Amino acid sequence: MDMDIKRLANLAKLKFTPEEEEKFAAQMANIVAMVEKLPDLDASGPLIDPDNPMEFRKDEVVQNYRRDELIANAPEVQAGCIVVPKTVAEE
Repeated sequence: MDMDIKRLANLAKLKFTPEEEEKFAAQMANIVAMVEKLPDLDASGPLIDPDNPMEFRKDEVVQNYRRDELIANAPEVQAGCIVVPKTVAEE
């Protein structure tokens, strides 16, 4: 599988030197090769471990903190909401 490291870096908003691109391309190729070697999951039988059943907790609303305590450490707040930088570029 051919990895386009420059495209992946652009999507992740990362900047790499040419040496880093080479290094990460090799590492990504190793990761993909390792995943391709993983055995397929046999789904013919049950996929849940009977010795380890899931136990659901009761869904209860518990208020631990006041809103003003939560936003006290935010770098910027407007109208009681935390202001975050824009992450999607307009095209």
